[in-house]
Amino acid sequence: MMIWVDADACPVAVRTILCRAAERRRVKVSFVANQPVQVPRSRWIGMVRVASGFDEADHEIVRRLSPGDLVITADIPLAAEVLERGGHALTPRGELFTGENIRARLNMRDFMETMRASGVVTGGPGAFGQAERKAFADELDRFLTRATAG
Repeated sequence: MMIWVDADACPVAVRTILCRAAERRRVKVSFVANQPVQVPRSRWIGMVRVASGFDEADHEIVRRLSPGDLVITADIPLAAEVLERGGHALTPRGELFTGENIRARLNMRDFMETMRASGVVTGGPGAFGQAERKAFADELDRFLTRATAG
């Protein structure tokens, strides 16, 4: 199993958690971004730099994804594609995307995009704080425990 990180908008706190988990669990983590991302030197941690452009990191993650891999992303369309290809997707806020919740999330995303296009100010996600960091770390730990058991 491999962990792929859509790293262009990944909070630094999540990067730190992932790097520690990679070392502790001996799981490979690769950060994919169109700009350099500072990561520790480790046999478990890597960085893939892609060309600048819309969704370039997403396309590279999908291209390299194997069934059973985990992708860290807040990008709902990317998460949907990951699930279709047999992977798993987790947001930096600790929400695991599933076959049961992805359709509703895509519909809500499309609805909010329509609202914004019509001029409605919808705001963005709340601040990323200690509660979100803990939710991510807890869900990552649960996922890795299930994935490495047996």
